Amino acid sequence: MPKYVAYYRVSTVRQGRSGLGLDAQKHAVSEFLAGRGKLVAEFVEVESGRRADRVELHAALAACRVHGATLLIAKIDRLSRNAAFLLNLRDAGVEFVAADMPGANRLTVGILAMVAEAEAEAISARTRAALAAAKRKGIELGSAWRRNFNEEGRAKGRRGARLATQRAATQRANDRAAHVTKLRAAGMTTPSEIARGLNNIGVPAPRGGLWSCLQVQRLLARLEAQG
Repeated sequence: MPKYVAYYRVSTVRQGRSGLGLDAQKHAVSEFLAGRGKLVAEFVEVESGRRADRVELHAALAACRVHGATLLIAKIDRLSRNAAFLLNLRDAGVEFVAADMPGANRLTVGILAMVAEAEAEAISARTRAALAAAKRKGIELGSAWRRNFNEEGRAKGRRGARLATQRAATQRANDRAAHVTKLRAAGMTTPSEIARGLNNIGVPAPRGGLWSCLQVQRLLARLEAQG
């Protein structure tokens, strides 16, 4: 059965305390889930839709990555009306669906992204045209572009690939940090105890399946390295 993480957002503290708007969102999510999937976590945010630095949304995205779940929202405008933020969401590696518009998923975000990318490509094309015109006039364009095709450039590319891999591993560790903290607070401190605790609460290992003591040791080492 598909797994979902629900994200609710209200714009004011008053709405959050009174449940105004929140109850309707929860009802819409409940109606959507009927017979369709399992809700594994819920997050409530009291924040303006204009802001992208939302703590609960980031926690919801982390939960989605940990459980392999889809982010579920009641209405598409609860996520954001900010296209730039949606572009960031597209790169978060999390599928999402809106209860009021099931077709509005990462494909919708991709369409918004294409608009921004088209503009970037247009700027790039204008830049290339300007450089070509300068070259025809005999203007020295420099040799920076040549460095991308020598050994230095290739080494730089390899370093970039390694950094991307490290960032992905760091993201996975950060997504599971809150679970480790809770287990430690409950008295589970050794790698074997934490592995058993993660398995008991259904947190999948990085490659899926159950946690081993060695995997937990690696996770703890990465978290400790980050302070």
